Amino acid sequence: MTVDTKTKSYVFQKKISEKGLIAVGSKNDGMYLVLEDPSTGEQKVVLDGISGAAVCSLPHNDPEITSQFTKWAQDSPYTFGAYYGNNAAEELSKFMCEKSKGAFESCLWTQSGSEATENAIKIMRQYHLERGDDKRYKIISRLQSYHGFTLGALSVGDGTRKPPFKPILLSDEQTPKMPQLYPYRDWKAGMSEEDYTKYLLEQAEKVFIDNDPSTISGVLVETVGGSTIGTPTPPKGYLDGLKALCHKYGALLMLDEVMCGLGRCGYDFTYMHPEFGLTTGGPDILSVGKTIGSGFVTLAGLFFSPKICKVFSEGSGLVMGGQTYHSHAFTCKVGLAVQQKIVRDNLVENVRIVGAYMKEQLIEKLKDSKIAGDVRGAGNFLSVEIVKDKSTKQYFDPKLAVGPALHKRIFDKGVIVMGAAGTVGYEYHGLNDVSCFGDHITMGPAFTFKKEHADIIVKAVTEAVFEMEKELL
Repeated sequence: MTVDTKTKSYVFQKKISEKGLIAVGSKNDGMYLVLEDPSTGEQKVVLDGISGAAVCSLPHNDPEITSQFTKWAQDSPYTFGAYYGNNAAEELSKFMCEKSKGAFESCLWTQSGSEATENAIKIMRQYHLERGDDKRYKIISRLQSYHGFTLGALSVGDGTRKPPFKPILLSDEQTPKMPQLYPYRDWKAGMSEEDYTKYLLEQAEKVFIDNDPSTISGVLVETVGGSTIGTPTPPKGYLDGLKALCHKYGALLMLDEVMCGLGRCGYDFTYMHPEFGLTTGGPDILSVGKTIGSGFVTLAGLFFSPKICKVFSEGSGLVMGGQTYHSHAFTCKVGLAVQQKIVRDNLVENVRIVGAYMKEQLIEKLKDSKIAGDVRGAGNFLSVEIVKDKSTKQYFDPKLAVGPALHKRIFDKGVIVMGAAGTVGYEYHGLNDVSCFGDHITMGPAFTFKKEHADIIVKAVTEAVFEMEKELL
């Protein structure tokens, strides 16, 4: 058999042995990607309305950042954190801690959000050991959540990616789950916002009680849910209540803002959002990623509160373990430059203003759609949930894979969004067979996007939704 060397892939990801479209560059101030068909050489230019996977805070190939790579590399000898540090990691940490207005006192820089989650699970365990408490080892998290694709991260998460790997993950006993945060479906008619918050917190406390509060190490939740459930925002008072509940039972609160944070939802940290955030202080631990390095480098991290730092400094004074590329000098230099530019150019404010405009336009343009059930999110981290019946919120047959199909239709119109299935839940049938219930699309362009980009995204989305509506109903 003759192998087509133009299309054969040697990279073990996506569709094995087939390259698919290849990104070969960017255009128009980095807001558009240039994609090439390897078999024909034909190129397609598309507006990146999801910035990879909500990764890019700055546009692709930003010349102000990329032009300095050589100098930064020349100034960045490799340092192994177990032996010595580097100024780049110190400077990035100081910059971000100061930005938190006292919520955080120290940072650990990793290579991915998944890796950040793995480290956080171990650090929470060590925190309790430093206090002389050996019983705490369980992490409470939510159904329909995502915290990464490594084994520990999959264990504390929940969603369609998880079932095939469950036999090799941490047990359900180690990772108890509380109900998902899903206002569109779970905030019932007649309930006030206060009622819904009370319901969520009562359910969370029940999980504590049912799993022996003295064994709970921490609670880990996404401040705003991501790709699994389509950007639902919490009700007012929920985060405050969850923090109080954790501290009542001696556990730590960790917020995951890898996908939703550092400006993506219109504020420096999403837990600072005035409509649904914490009213005072921050969580005990925060994970970040994606937008910290804007995709120029593989950078993510953990932020630690003064409370955490005090226990460690008054205890052993040491962090158990360390990985080869923790707090890597070059990636930290890039991350600092990205974050400084975001501040200098008021890009978080831009996200808040243009994101609100895009959300308003989506709501207005889709109000007469029979299948656009919900438009939700914050900043420019926005989703549209697709349903078969808006009155009952019934989802489409999973075999139709409406989310991915809608993604393709929008792509054909020149815009990239994230199309997903499994918004409501899933059912595992064994082997690789997972039924994914519910569909949504998610948007999250670079922070530099303008109203003209928002208009293009909204136009492509609404046209595709109405076209699919005609075909599906």
